[in-house]
Formats: sequence, C-alpha cells, structure tokens
Amino acid sequence: MIQAHALPATDVQGYSAVARTLHWTTAAIVLFQIPAGILMANMPEGPTQDLLFHLHRSFGLLLIPIMAVRLAYRLTHTVPPLPDDIPPLQRLAARTTHGLLYAVLVVQPILGWVATSAYRAPVLFFWLFELPPIWPEDRALSDVLFTGHRWLGIALALLLAGHIGAALFHHFVRRDTVLMRMLRG
Repeated sequence: MIQAHALPATDVQGYSAVARTLHWTTAAIVLFQIPAGILMANMPEGPTQDLLFHLHRSFGLLLIPIMAVRLAYRLTHTVPPLPDDIPPLQRLAARTTHGLLYAVLVVQPILGWVATSAYRAPVLFFWLFELPPIWPEDRALSDVLFTGHRWLGIALALLLAGHIGAALFHHFVRRDTVLMRMLRG
C-alpha cells in the first residue's frame, strides 16, 4: 500500500472559509441544476415539470449574485498555490478549467433569464416575487437562446466532470493536498 506523504499543517495552504462556502454552495446548486434541467426538458407537461422549471429558474437566478461575489472575492484574494511538483501542462489545465467554469457559471444563468424573458414565461424567485423580463418578447430568439443554454449546460457538465476527476486524481492517485485545501482549508 502506498503511503501518502502528509505535510505538516503549517505547510498546507488552504482556501479561506469564505472561498470554501462560495465554492460548495455553487457546487450544490449546479449539481441540482444539471439533472433538473435534463429532467424538466424531457418529461411530460404537468405539475412536476412546472415545479422543476420554477426551481431551475430560481436556483439559476440565485447563481447570479453568488457568482458576482465569487468573482469579486477571487479577484481580490490570492488562490493557494499548487504543489511545486505539478507539471506545467497540469497547471495550465487547472487554470483553463477554472477560468471556463467561472465564465460558464456567469453566462449560463443570465442566458437562461434572457431566454425565459424572450419566451415571456414568468420568472418567480422561490415563490417570493416575480422578476421583470429583461428582454423583449421574441419566441424565435428564445428558441435559439435556449439551445445555447442547453449546450452551455452540457459544457458545464463536462467541465465539472473534469474538475471533479482532477480533484479525485490529486487525492487518490497523487495523494497530495489539493482536494483537502477546499475541504478543510
């Protein structure tokens, strides 16, 4: 059995509690949104589909301020460095994946809101209040935007699979501290 080389706690630089909270809140929402989006688009019309649409829109809208805070926090706080022995290509892959995840997570909910507005479906936020449409009614445009929203959702799922796969690779194969930095700081 291969033993992990544990670093003393003082040598491991982890993410702050704020960064971890924003990360795991986003993760929980996205891990709900992807299957909910697939289910609601492929089920018969009815109360269950209506509920999924409502929750999908509400959680999508919730991602907008969360991602604004995440982006502001990320731009004003340094990210813990990767271990020195990580090859340059893996470092590039990590930076690229994180950058694309941020971009998709900013664009995706806004695109969904615009597409829903152009369709003229109501956008209730967790049954509390209705948000105004942010785009003029245009069903043809809405169809195009929803197609883009679907493809961005697929891209997000693929990026997420890569992100999770890399975290698990670091933890179980490389046996380094990369995953633990986000789990316990």
